[in-house]
Amino acid sequence: MSTENLPQSPEQPSRKPRVAVVFGGRSSEHGISTVTAGAVLRAIDRTKYDVLPIGITREGRWVLTADEPERMAIADRRTPDVEGLAESTEGGVLLPVDPASREVVYSEPGSVPKALGEVDVVFPVLHGPYGEDGTLQGLLELSGVPYVGSGVLASAVGQDKEYMKRVFVSFGLKVGPYVVIRPREWQLDESGARRRIAEFAGEHGWPLFVKPARAGSSIGITKVESFEGLDEAIAEAQRHDPKIIVEAALRGREIECGVLEFEDGPRASVPAEIPPPDAHAYYDFEAKYIDSTPGIVPAPLTDEQTAEVRRLAVEAFDAASCEGLVRADFFLTEDGEFVINEINTMPGFTPISMYPQMWQASGVAYAELVDRLIQAALRRSTGLR
Repeated sequence: MSTENLPQSPEQPSRKPRVAVVFGGRSSEHGISTVTAGAVLRAIDRTKYDVLPIGITREGRWVLTADEPERMAIADRRTPDVEGLAESTEGGVLLPVDPASREVVYSEPGSVPKALGEVDVVFPVLHGPYGEDGTLQGLLELSGVPYVGSGVLASAVGQDKEYMKRVFVSFGLKVGPYVVIRPREWQLDESGARRRIAEFAGEHGWPLFVKPARAGSSIGITKVESFEGLDEAIAEAQRHDPKIIVEAALRGREIECGVLEFEDGPRASVPAEIPPPDAHAYYDFEAKYIDSTPGIVPAPLTDEQTAEVRRLAVEAFDAASCEGLVRADFFLTEDGEFVINEINTMPGFTPISMYPQMWQASGVAYAELVDRLIQAALRRSTGLR
């Protein structure tokens, strides 16, 4: 029997992809992650995507939050937090654990869990441990939910400054001198650890930068001018990470470059220069986010230097097997050589952050940047790739 003349059911309109913006988290970068989430929520095209804001409290509870980006801004020199945005003090959000389902569930004590619908992609604007370091990425891989940014390995490498440097060296990228003090070494032989730092200072001179090995946003970093300030600097770094890294100061200009994944592969933005901030000893958290020390975009480099740093940024992206986006930070030394300092697999992403500014100067506006990252995530599958 022919079906040509039977009445046809109208086609159901396809739904918009649903983006869960996950932010906050347990790291010391909780506040700036919340600021970033506000900027991303403002930029997402609501005619193209449905949006579900999910905050993670400092204690690690996943909560529904208001979709109110205006409440996620820095005010009175203070960053916002998820606790102030949560719609409930008791309810929690549960991601799927079955790769066959992307259904997100909301649960409150004494109530029947409520399905919130499927999520097609997660935009994790988390910085630091428990979010940017591969832990959240592993959870999303297990859940079978695509996500913006690098996978488990690249995220972990990008978070740990020691292993990041080891990977770069193995791929022929030049890094500055450093020494790592691990927790066990400090606990079992504190005097020996101090002696190693002293020998390092004797070889490379002062000042030194003492840093948490697995933190970002310049949190916990101290510029140390002599042995007198070393104990306090170590204690400050260990407040954020029991593993610390001590780096020699490099004389030169701070140059940054953004990398973005396009359909045909990663491309580098125009670079930017971070001038020494007048009111700060170096480009620390307050200089970056509170006082908004402006960078110079594009950086005043020669054509050859610009081409070289863009090439090196993409090399660093590939060396760590990154995806989506990276900000690569370099020093241009006095002898004209680029030395890579670090990469950030989820860099500061507020409109005043350097990564969006570099892409704005490269012809990719903030809203388009957010859209490209979501589209790149939707093109990828989870699992081995």
